[in-house]
Amino acid sequence: MDTTVSTQQNQARIQLSGRFDFNSHREFRDAVDRALSSPDTSEVAVDLANVAYLDSSALGMLLMLRDKAKGAGKTVRLANAKGSVHQVLEIANFGKLFPID
Repeated sequence: MDTTVSTQQNQARIQLSGRFDFNSHREFRDAVDRALSSPDTSEVAVDLANVAYLDSSALGMLLMLRDKAKGAGKTVRLANAKGSVHQVLEIANFGKLFPID
């Protein structure tokens, strides 16, 4: 999986591409740390547009991000989920935990 972190105004965006699974945990954790490091950031958006696959460990990593962000006083939203990725998020009821758009 490839990750890119960018910041614009008060939002950090973590753009993911490829397979979001257990093998991605170190790279995702590093991206989370970069996204949460800016004191001016109030929201972290995880862009899933280019994610072809995610598994239960990816869901756990998103929950870890949510907990870390909450501890830092920031919110998290999931963006651009489509196809099977969107289905997995729906089945896992992530819409109750995150804004998804």
